[in-house]
Amino acid sequence: MNKLLVVIGPTAVGKSDLAILLAKKYNGEIISADSRQVYRKLDLGTGKVEMDKNSKSEGIIHHMIDIVDVSEQYSIAEFQKETNKKIKEIWSKGKLPIICGGSPLYAISVLEGWQFPKTKPNLELRSELESKSIEELYLQLESLDSKRAKTIEKKNKRRLVRALEILLDNQNILPLVKKPIKADIIILGIKKDREEIKKLILKRLDKRIELGMIDEVKKLKESGISSKRLDDLGLEYRYVNLYLDEKLSLVEMKEQLYNKINQFAKRQMTWFNKFENVSWIENDINEAKKIINLKW
Repeated sequence: MNKLLVVIGPTAVGKSDLAILLAKKYNGEIISADSRQVYRKLDLGTGKVEMDKNSKSEGIIHHMIDIVDVSEQYSIAEFQKETNKKIKEIWSKGKLPIICGGSPLYAISVLEGWQFPKTKPNLELRSELESKSIEELYLQLESLDSKRAKTIEKKNKRRLVRALEILLDNQNILPLVKKPIKADIIILGIKKDREEIKKLILKRLDKRIELGMIDEVKKLKESGISSKRLDDLGLEYRYVNLYLDEKLSLVEMKEQLYNKINQFAKRQMTWFNKFENVSWIENDINEAKKIINLKW
């Protein structure tokens, strides 16, 4: 049976570095399971490995990075479909696909093989839904399909709107169906102490600001990317945009962003703890190799 390696864990714990080391060791190619790294021009804010001058990624092929324009929308269904193609392509070359990333639903949609309904956007319905609060949207989704509601992050308005759009636009919507991927899978989860994660988040945030994350967001704004779109693109882009719009001082922006990223890391772990058969490690290459060699 074909093999598939998955590296998961909260933000800032070093998933990418570990995945690169494992790809070098086991003749692998990396598939980024990150909902924002698919977008071009989102570099420092999303932590793409190519942006790190000290990266050890040389020679390792990365997939699902920089594949769509930042002004476009890219869905989890599109990600899953393209990722399944990439996995088969990597297998066909006799290499090991390594899924690595911090977007839990993106990874789990591939592993569990979620079957997404094919529905064209209903712009009128979408506009009506977008006028509602996040809390209203989640309660509505939960009342219509509690099982599907559990697969979506409560705070992600864009995905809540899309889920409701699909449900409300289809009278005979099918329940969430799963067809798990056929592969011999090892899932490595990086787990660290909460205080250590906080330190890593702060260190990384300082580095990204120093490298020019504020300028990155400024260029996006100058290219015509709206404040609403920047808000949708996640914490770094939301809070730097507020700073550039003079709604927050630099100190306030950094403090609030740091706190929000910490909260995000906790939510990530809540999701990752739902994954089955995870081997949790302390981001140690030798520990990872020991588990891989034992299982394979």
